[in-house]
Amino acid sequence: MDGVPCLRVSQCHVQTFRTCLQSKGALDLDFCLLSESDETVLLPILPSCLSQLDLQSLRNMVASDSACEIVWSQSPLQSKKERGRSTSDKLENILQKLLETHGERWSEELRADLPRSFQRHGDLVLLGDSCFNLPGWKKIDHQLWSAVAKGLGAKRVAKMSHISSDGFRSPMVKMLLGEHSWVKHVDNKISYEFDVTKCMFSAGNITEKLRVAGFDCSGETVVDLYAGIGYFTLPYLVHTGAHHVHACEWNPDAVEALKRNLVSNRVSDHCTVHQGDNRQLQLCDIADRVNLGLIPSSEDSWPVACRLLRRATGGILHIHQNVTSPFTNKATVPEINDATQRASGKRADREVWQDWAYDTANRISSLLKDISGAAWRTNIQHIEHVKSYAPHVHHVVLDLECRPS
Repeated sequence: MDGVPCLRVSQCHVQTFRTCLQSKGALDLDFCLLSESDETVLLPILPSCLSQLDLQSLRNMVASDSACEIVWSQSPLQSKKERGRSTSDKLENILQKLLETHGERWSEELRADLPRSFQRHGDLVLLGDSCFNLPGWKKIDHQLWSAVAKGLGAKRVAKMSHISSDGFRSPMVKMLLGEHSWVKHVDNKISYEFDVTKCMFSAGNITEKLRVAGFDCSGETVVDLYAGIGYFTLPYLVHTGAHHVHACEWNPDAVEALKRNLVSNRVSDHCTVHQGDNRQLQLCDIADRVNLGLIPSSEDSWPVACRLLRRATGGILHIHQNVTSPFTNKATVPEINDATQRASGKRADREVWQDWAYDTANRISSLLKDISGAAWRTNIQHIEHVKSYAPHVHHVVLDLECRPS
C-alpha cells in the first residue's frame, strides 16, 4: 500500500501507546505523529514490525476500551529532521530580526548558542544549560524569552543548570517567562502534577509504570519506599486494586506534589504518606508487596523492605537497580560482524542481570532470616529491563517472591 503504516489511537492515550510501540522497537522514529480532526493521532510504525503487532495486547496494556487500529496514512508525514529544522529555523528567524531591530548583527556564534533540544511540559519549555550563554543575548534580555516562547510554540520558558547535590536530586531550574512553574503530565489515565523548579519527572519509566498498572493487587497492602511525586504509588492505587498504599518520600517538595496528585486522582483515602527517611519507618509486618524504585541502587532500604513483609505469608519485592555489564572490545574480535556482536552483547547482559538477581535473592533470604529468626525461600519471578543509560549500564527490576519456609 501507499503511504506510511500507522497506529490510530485516541488523543488521550497517545503518549502511552507511543511509549509501548517504542519499547517494542516498532515505532518509526524517522517520522512525526500526525493529529487527525476526529481527536485521534497517527503513530508511524516500521513496516517490518506490522506482522508482529498484537493490537489486543496493546489495548490491554493501555486501556481495554481505547481506540487502536492499523491504518495507512493518506497525508504525508513530516520527518523529525524536517520538523526540527522548521522549529530551529523559526526560532532563528525571530531572534535574528529581534537583534537587528536593536542594531545587532547575527553571527554563527549566536546560531551555535541556540538550543539543540529541550523538554516540553505542556505550555512550558525547559531549556538545558548549553544555550543562550553568550553576552550578546543580554542586549535583548527584556524581550528574549518572549521571543523564544514564540519560536518554540510555548507560553512559559524555564532553564535548568544542573542537578542539586542536596540529597533530593532537586533540579536547579529558573523560570524565565511565566508566572508559575507547576506543570502536568497525563499517562495511562493518571495525572501527575509537579513544580518543574523543584521536582524531576521520570518520563523514561513509563513502561514500568504500565507494567505495574497491569498487576492484580486486589486487597493487598503495598509499601512504596521511594514514592517521589507518585510515579508508582498512583498506578498501584488507580489500576491494580490495591487496598492501601503506604508512600514514603523524604523530599518535602515531592511530598507536596504527591499529596496534590493523590487528591486530583481521587485516591487519597487509600494512601498514607510517610515523609522522611524510609530507614526510620516504624511500620513492620504489614506488606504484601514492597516497591523499591530507587536507582542506581535501593540496597540501603533492603532491611526495611524485609521487615515490612508479612511474617506469616510473605510477599513480593520489586527491586530496582542499575546493573553494569562487562565491556567487550570489538576490536579484539574483528571477525565478528555487527549483528553477531549485538546478539552476543544482549546474551551477556542477560547473564549479568541473572547473576545479580541470584545474588540479590540470596542476600534478601539472609536478611529475612536475620530479621525474623526463621528460614525463608525466595523465588525470582521476573527480571524486567526498563531502559539503558549507556551501552553497558541498564536499569532493571527484579520481582522477587519471598515466603516463609
